[in-house]
Amino acid sequence: MSAAPPRVFIARLAGIAVFDPAGDQVGRVRDVVVALRLAPRAPRVLGLVVDVTSRRAVFLPITRVTVIEADAIIFDGRLNVRRFQKRESETLVIAEMLDRTIRFRDSGEPVSVVDVAMEPTRTRDWLVAKVAVSRRPGRALRKRGPSMIVDWDAVEGFSAVEHGQGAAGLIAAFGQMKAADLANIVHELPAKRRTEVAAALDDERLADVLEELPEDDQVEILGELGVERAADVLEAMGPDDAADLLGELPTEQRERLLTLMEPHEAAPVRRLLTYPDQSAGGLMTTDPVVVPPDATVAEALALIRRPDLNPALAAQVYVCRPPSATPTGQYLGTVHFQKLLREPPPTLVSGIVDTALDPLRPTMSLEAVAMFLATYNLVAGAVVDENGHLLGSVTIDDVLDHLLPEDWRENVMDAAAEVTADPEEEALRGTT
Repeated sequence: MSAAPPRVFIARLAGIAVFDPAGDQVGRVRDVVVALRLAPRAPRVLGLVVDVTSRRAVFLPITRVTVIEADAIIFDGRLNVRRFQKRESETLVIAEMLDRTIRFRDSGEPVSVVDVAMEPTRTRDWLVAKVAVSRRPGRALRKRGPSMIVDWDAVEGFSAVEHGQGAAGLIAAFGQMKAADLANIVHELPAKRRTEVAAALDDERLADVLEELPEDDQVEILGELGVERAADVLEAMGPDDAADLLGELPTEQRERLLTLMEPHEAAPVRRLLTYPDQSAGGLMTTDPVVVPPDATVAEALALIRRPDLNPALAAQVYVCRPPSATPTGQYLGTVHFQKLLREPPPTLVSGIVDTALDPLRPTMSLEAVAMFLATYNLVAGAVVDENGHLLGSVTIDDVLDHLLPEDWRENVMDAAAEVTADPEEEALRGTT
């Protein structure tokens, strides 16, 4: 190791860029893998888990890391791209150690793990030598009192199974991560830890993560939340995603959750559940961008600038007579965002509306919807009933989601590249 700080706190490594010797970024740090040993021997650091794409994490042996800095890690350029799979003898520091309740070996006093520090040895090994702990376990990280740093052998309890372990530290470490990437991490956690992380996420963040998970994971997590919290999370999801998830549940459980949801949140979900899955009605979202005919271009642009809006939904606005909530008043047509950008801000949308395309009907098949979007080079299309009321919008991402095999999310998350085993990695991880 040509540049090694005397001590590295591992939670601070989450998300740090990893570079090869040429200076090209190959990924970002997700976690650090250690091997626990019999007390009081400190755990040995085996390597880093590096996200090289949004859906693939690989193992980088610590012996190949040459530089660790505050904002970058450099390795020697040798990287096996076989998907990382945690072994029984290994522990992930961020995913499994943070927020654990452990005890001082001498007094038995319980403390909560805030961070773990690794230090290099003269033999170029790295060991977990220090633990940052707080005397206020189980509280959110920002509410904890001052932490203290103690030697590894001053505490015990890392190997015990802990039920109800917190997850504030793990969530803080991955706080800036996109929902799809966090979903990939949650998918790979043990079931116990997955439930703990779901319990610690706020409703909005958990809803975003659930929308990116395979259906089996969604159903499992929802079932562990308790019905009151599950109803709150369903309210935070998009109506179409909530309907897809509820459609996987038994009728009795589905109806109970719908009853617990706020009536105005449950109503569009109930409507969506009346349509077949493979139809425009079953695919659509009931929350498109709708404006009245007297709205200006400036007002329409302000609506599609919302950062939480799906990019496909932001590609166009639908002009309808009041009411603006779906099902709306008379649907008048669509204004594409490029048209909005080309017109003066005071222009009324009613003067630039596109009425040339017939809208989708809720009974149209998945294949018909896909051909419609492909034919006219659209990323979304209005769904209108026989009376001319806008019901919702079908977006290209939902069409692709249904055209792909049902288990495509699992296949992407679980796919392992056929790569020859790395002898150095296997020796380091203790299997040869």
